[in-house]
Amino acid sequence: MQYYSLQSLWAAGIALLVCILMGPVMIPFLTRLKVGQSIRDDGPQSHQVKAGTPTMGGLMIITAVMIGTFIVAGSSPEALSAVMVMVAFGAIGFWDDYIKVVLKRSLGLRAREKLVLQFVVGLFFGILLVTFFGRGTSIIIPFTGTSFDLGYFYYPFLILVLMGTANGVNLTDGLDGLAAGVTFFAALGYALVAMMTTHFSLLAFCAALGGACLGFLVYNHFPARVFMGDTGSMALGGALAAVAAITRTEIALILIGGVYVVETLSVILQVISFQTTGKRIFLMSPLHHHFELKGWSEPRVVRTFWLLSFLFVLLGLWGLKGTGI
Repeated sequence: MQYYSLQSLWAAGIALLVCILMGPVMIPFLTRLKVGQSIRDDGPQSHQVKAGTPTMGGLMIITAVMIGTFIVAGSSPEALSAVMVMVAFGAIGFWDDYIKVVLKRSLGLRAREKLVLQFVVGLFFGILLVTFFGRGTSIIIPFTGTSFDLGYFYYPFLILVLMGTANGVNLTDGLDGLAAGVTFFAALGYALVAMMTTHFSLLAFCAALGGACLGFLVYNHFPARVFMGDTGSMALGGALAAVAAITRTEIALILIGGVYVVETLSVILQVISFQTTGKRIFLMSPLHHHFELKGWSEPRVVRTFWLLSFLFVLLGLWGLKGTGI
């Protein structure tokens, strides 16, 4: 156990260092490419000053995680499969960013195009897990000490988890440092889950993921010098969902990634309320914008959501305690 803990610290340190060292090179490069973030006209007016801030910084995170994982756990099929899912979802996000900021098509990829691509990645990953890794089709039910076998229904379930997590992180990525900080805590939580489930190679991957998020925060904290874009948010969501799938803790991800769930639900409830009653529940969705419009400063919102993420992680880990994993 001590050996794997030390290895995970190496993975985290490598990813942290790589991400920090990439900043002085990558940020000017993205600036020269003029891949600046466009800001919604209907968003908080304080965000208009962010227009032109380079995006697609998720490339820094992906590269850092890959290097940290390859050096420490490059011979592990499980760790490499998690990297594969992260890169695949990051590529979908990169394509979306490229269309929006380089080709200047504001809508980017169409929703159905994103969903089809995510579906294909999810299906391939599910077949890989069940057929080649022998993972089976059961999932752990938190707080019950039991698991439940979904059978063939596991495949659509996994695809839904991957899609939901990736898009949940994407919705959370709306304030400086928000998604990176929340994902740092989620990655830390899943590092502990990897230890609990004896998936020690995944421990290195989760540690690298957390280290990369921390390194990215050096440049992404308020006021941000670079945004991760869909490239980063999709990659982070795919990475967390992949780890949850390998460890059979997809249900626990709802708790560990509780901030993503809350942000997503705020959007869904806002749309349903407006379409059925013509009234909005929140001043603006996702939820972090609601608090901004209530007068909270951006750093205050971000710190509050970081704390909320930490508490959700503790709740998720508590739910897995004594489940026999």
